[in-house]
Amino acid sequence: MAVRILRAESYPIVVGEDIFEEIQTHLREPEMRDSRFIILVDENTRNLCLPMLTAKLEQLKDCAVMEVPGGEDHKNIQTCVEIWQNLIHLKADKGTVLVNIGGGVLTDMAGFIAATFRRGIRFINFPTTLVGQIDAAFGGKVGVNLGGLKNQIGVFADPAAVYIYPLFLKTLPAKEKLSGFAEVVKYALIMDQHFWKLLKNVNFAQINLWDDIIYRSVEIKNRIVKNDPYEKRLRKRLNFGHTIGQAFETIALGKQDATMSHGTGVAMGIICETFLSCRMKGLQWEIMEEIASYMLENFPYYPLDEQDVERILKVLQQDKKNAGDAINFTLLPSLGHALIDQYCTPEDILSCLQFYRELD
Repeated sequence: MAVRILRAESYPIVVGEDIFEEIQTHLREPEMRDSRFIILVDENTRNLCLPMLTAKLEQLKDCAVMEVPGGEDHKNIQTCVEIWQNLIHLKADKGTVLVNIGGGVLTDMAGFIAATFRRGIRFINFPTTLVGQIDAAFGGKVGVNLGGLKNQIGVFADPAAVYIYPLFLKTLPAKEKLSGFAEVVKYALIMDQHFWKLLKNVNFAQINLWDDIIYRSVEIKNRIVKNDPYEKRLRKRLNFGHTIGQAFETIALGKQDATMSHGTGVAMGIICETFLSCRMKGLQWEIMEEIASYMLENFPYYPLDEQDVERILKVLQQDKKNAGDAINFTLLPSLGHALIDQYCTPEDILSCLQFYRELD
């Protein structure tokens, strides 16, 4: 695929299989050529992805490499402390650039590490998973989990550049690509009815070429973020599926249930929040059924018992988007359109969770 470049507010997002000439040009620019690069990876990207970059990019061949354990349960302050200490040991300074090679968990945390170390050093993201490439690696939100709750500590900080190399997806099992596919579906439902019509006729397992799907997803999110970088209005559309979806993730994290992925959580959240859209905003029942059926055809069903329902409600009541006792959602009045700041009661939540349980 030819290289395609999108401009975020202050940095480029470069997408394509032939991106290395563009990267070399950027790294030779005055603000980069005298920089020192330190690489951050996890155990998987160190073995599978780092060699693909060092073979093409001379500037990264002899850099110091730091490694963190992979997985959501390591996305916490303690891991950050260890990396901050390593950066001090390596004598990193304001001229250092942190090069982050990993999925959404790593780039989220690494951006936070860079943004807070010495009051901020530059960082470049090479997202290696689908969820990283279409969502987590750009947009300015960086942070970590706290006390079993997702993304409770964080800041807004932009990378110096994001380089999206679709061939990294070949290093992933299907389960990991599926996790990111939930974000693709979300973009279509909130912003692009035509995109949804294309997706709903294709089963996830049939997708072999990801380039156009990645680019369209990045294009949608980037347009939203450029218009509302600090989530005052428009950017809240991106929360669709995530309010309940992250509650699913949180209870699974608390039970140390490794069967729950980010994509599964968002997929189940999309089902529940589509039901709320039907109940509260007049979304057609047939469309709600179409969306729920598609998610269940492509994503694993996560069973809930009564205790899980109670836990989810408690997690939702702690959501940082809430106003008093009312729980804040983004809902769909129709395909391709989203309404922000829609407040639901605990009774509304229980009704959608009951609907979800009856799908089993």
